[in-house]
Amino acid sequence: MAAHRGAILLAFAAVASFYPVAAFVHLSPARSGQALALLAARHNPVLPSASMSRPSSLSALLRSGATQSLPFGQQRAGSLSSIIMHSTESGGGNLVGEDAASFDLKEQSLKNWGIFTLLLVTVLGALFVAWINPATGLGDEYIQYLNEIVPGHSSEAVIAVLLTIFGVAHSGLASLRPWAEEVIGARAWRVIFALVSLPLASSAIIYFINHRYDGAQLWDLKLVPGAHEFVWIISFISFLFLYPSTFNLLEIAAVEKPKLHMWATGIMRITRHPQMVGQGLWCAAHTLWMGNSFVLVASAFLMAHHLFGVWNGDRRLRDKYGDEVMEAFEEQTSVMPFAAIFQGRQVLPADYWKEFARLPYVIITLGTIGAYLAHPFMQAGSWTLHW
Repeated sequence: MAAHRGAILLAFAAVASFYPVAAFVHLSPARSGQALALLAARHNPVLPSASMSRPSSLSALLRSGATQSLPFGQQRAGSLSSIIMHSTESGGGNLVGEDAASFDLKEQSLKNWGIFTLLLVTVLGALFVAWINPATGLGDEYIQYLNEIVPGHSSEAVIAVLLTIFGVAHSGLASLRPWAEEVIGARAWRVIFALVSLPLASSAIIYFINHRYDGAQLWDLKLVPGAHEFVWIISFISFLFLYPSTFNLLEIAAVEKPKLHMWATGIMRITRHPQMVGQGLWCAAHTLWMGNSFVLVASAFLMAHHLFGVWNGDRRLRDKYGDEVMEAFEEQTSVMPFAAIFQGRQVLPADYWKEFARLPYVIITLGTIGAYLAHPFMQAGSWTLHW
């Protein structure tokens, strides 16, 4: 019976995993000419006179310094004016993109945050009952079935399969988003996305915690003076990169309509793919500390997923905003951390630190410290599942 249910679960995951095919199909991008026309109409009062022809690209327009849109924080998130161009107040120059992690208490709705809290509690409770709890959930059958079908029954192979299923399903569903939202709406698609991603992610995380000491021991630095402190610092920094999702929590929970954002400030000035960089730092720190083949394999598959996400993320932004906008965005940012800054393509404002002195980064900091302190409880809770 367990094997039968496990086969059904794996078939469900396989269907979800098929969706990345959409990532290799070119979606219809916004026409750059239309974008420029709308841009010109929106910013007509501050564009050069008619005798001066419009620059041939947004990059040229940015370099010309001819535009002066509203400062960050005064733009309507998701509007064309908030995506195309901003003029910073502190010497950072014009940017393509939105102000990341901005949070104005006056604009917050107590009702929306109440709904968010209710949804969070409900979703986590449902996840526990339907997936994690051995008495009622399906997670046991899922892990048991994978253990039975994976050749050699090695934990390295199982974590590789778990992360592959999650990564393919997660990125695949994200790639289907433009089509799916047209059919069922952004909020409904976000619910489907969560229903697939959360169980698969929780299985991989719990399995990783329970088997972190498996495999061959390749090195052991635990007794090296300063190693623990070094690993802790790298892990802490990684979470500042890992969770730009906290920029729009209400959208993640579908309380507000989910949007595909083009963030431009804060951590995005360092790299436009902070999730990949943060995952790399986390993997490097944990692989260095554990020093075994299991963590090394897990890290390799995590990074494979995030490196694919670099290409897929840029593709999705290009498909939504068009070539002109994306080229200007790429010109001011970089994949490699600090590369755009060192090359002079990204100019940090004098008060750059203010872009981090915001509530979302405070939440990340407190959450990271809390997660570290909760390690013993997380490990004990995972161990009770025997996955």
